[in-house]
Amino acid sequence: MSFRLLLGIAAIGYGLYTAYVRATTPEKLGKLEAMRKQWGDSTGNAVHIIGYTVVPIVVGLVLLATDLLGGRG
Repeated sequence: MSFRLLLGIAAIGYGLYTAYVRATTPEKLGKLEAMRKQWGDSTGNAVHIIGYTVVPIVVGLVLLATDLLGGRG
């Protein structure tokens, strides 16, 4: 099992975890609360979702795809 594959799985897991915690108990996410205070609820949520959910999942999928499709790098 390659490092890229493990990192991809971990990144996807982290993104899914933050999505789950945000949906169930958002008060556990200190950075979310800080972002809401700094930029307001709407923008703070959007920045947090992009940075802590979408980006890790996309990066994880890219890592998995490149590893499983035999990409070098």
